[in-house]
Amino acid sequence: MSSLTAEDVVKLFEADVRSRKRMAELLVSEPDMRLAIINAVLRDVATKSDIEALRRELKSDIESLKATTKSDIEGLRRDVSELRERVSKLEGAFTQLVERIGDLDKRIDSLDKRIDALDKRIDYTTKVSWTLTISVLATLVVQFILMFLRIH
Repeated sequence: MSSLTAEDVVKLFEADVRSRKRMAELLVSEPDMRLAIINAVLRDVATKSDIEALRRELKSDIESLKATTKSDIEGLRRDVSELRERVSKLEGAFTQLVERIGDLDKRIDSLDKRIDALDKRIDYTTKVSWTLTISVLATLVVQFILMFLRIH
């Protein structure tokens, strides 16, 4: 018989499913081997106390998270309340600004009307001034002509 290494034995079990099952049955049927396997498996199994400790830790984390969340929500409510107050003040200021702009529009319209009236009065005054100037010049021309005719 050739000498087999442990690696060779493992490869043989990997290749032969039936032999692998038979080996597992043999191992489990031996009390010492069964105890060794159970102890090895139990190291990876959570106990009731492990689960209870985890439960307490989770409960503590949840309570802490609730408190933090409650505090955050209260802070957000205060912030929203502040923002509403500021928006309300801005709305009031905006309303006043709109009213002032409306008043300014009315004053500008009034000034436009007064400027139009002044333009008309200036046009009238200019026409009257030209008429008077022409009349005075015409009178002077007539008087010069009469004087010139008397002299001659």
